[in-house]
Amino acid sequence: MVSSGPRPVAPFSHAVETDGWVFITGQMPTDPNNPDAPLPEGIEAQTSRVVENLKIVLSGIGLGLEHVTMARIYLTEFERDYAELNALWPSFFEVGKLPARTTVGVTALAVGALVEIDLVAKRPRSA
Repeated sequence: MVSSGPRPVAPFSHAVETDGWVFITGQMPTDPNNPDAPLPEGIEAQTSRVVENLKIVLSGIGLGLEHVTMARIYLTEFERDYAELNALWPSFFEVGKLPARTTVGVTALAVGALVEIDLVAKRPRSA
């Protein structure tokens, strides 16, 4: 668990690491400083909040978005929000360094969120 990370919505760890591979649990668009506050409005605001939460978790274990190798994104309104998500997604990463990605439409997410994202990252080898 990362002490500054968002409050989990279920029993799980923020991240688990094995052999340098780090699996970051799906994050919701909740405010880590006020977890009971209303969620941001719209897919862009919720996606940005989720990515900020993922960055908090990554930072808490000494990593950043540049270490991400794979992202899985879950959308409750796939047809409505997919294009807007695609337009926003590259802004979170260095140009030409997007992780592999899968995006799936789902019927519902915890806390009534529009989006949830989980990540796989690789810790760099020590020199």
